[in-house]
Amino acid sequence: MDLYYHQGSAPCRSVIMIAKALGVDLNLKFCNILAGEQLKPEFVKLNPQHTIPTLVDNGFVLWESRAILIYLVEKYGKEDDSLYPADPQQRALINQRLYFDMAVLFQSFYQAIFPQIVTKKPPTPESMEKVDKAFGLLNTFLEEDEFVAGPSLTVADISILAIVSTFEVVDYDISQYPNVAKWYAKVKEVTPGWAENWEGVQWLKNYMQSS
Repeated sequence: MDLYYHQGSAPCRSVIMIAKALGVDLNLKFCNILAGEQLKPEFVKLNPQHTIPTLVDNGFVLWESRAILIYLVEKYGKEDDSLYPADPQQRALINQRLYFDMAVLFQSFYQAIFPQIVTKKPPTPESMEKVDKAFGLLNTFLEEDEFVAGPSLTVADISILAIVSTFEVVDYDISQYPNVAKWYAKVKEVTPGWAENWEGVQWLKNYMQSS
């Protein structure tokens, strides 16, 4: 399978981690989005939304990281469904957390942190309020369970881990949310591919400091 990716992208790194968890080999194809490679005609033909990650599995093309995570688990995790259990209620909770990640947590990063990386401009108070609210909600989700959607690691943890770790680019104080901090320490230890994810975070931090 080909994965068009950039190491600075949290969604791309979540796909790399899930592939590691499944023992699936990816043919990584670097897409330099900073140079506009995603806008080249051949890539737009592949993915009209010209976004990464984009997965190509024997001619089947899929983008949007959370859709890719579920696809990979459903296709290649048949012997062990713990990352995305078949039970409807467990699966519904995982889906809810993935939608929270996409619509709330990742959006707070995109509005408050991403501009700091690209333009060096400080975030607005309003945008940081959204970050704090997102982390507060995540802290609440973790009050009763060790992982974000129940007692064991799932695709929701891996997706959320990728973006939570990226907040470290600006040294966001995760410790003010004790449940999140405890979860973060745990998932870093148990998630396959964490080292690759952290390399991407460090690359992004170095880019921010040098550009």
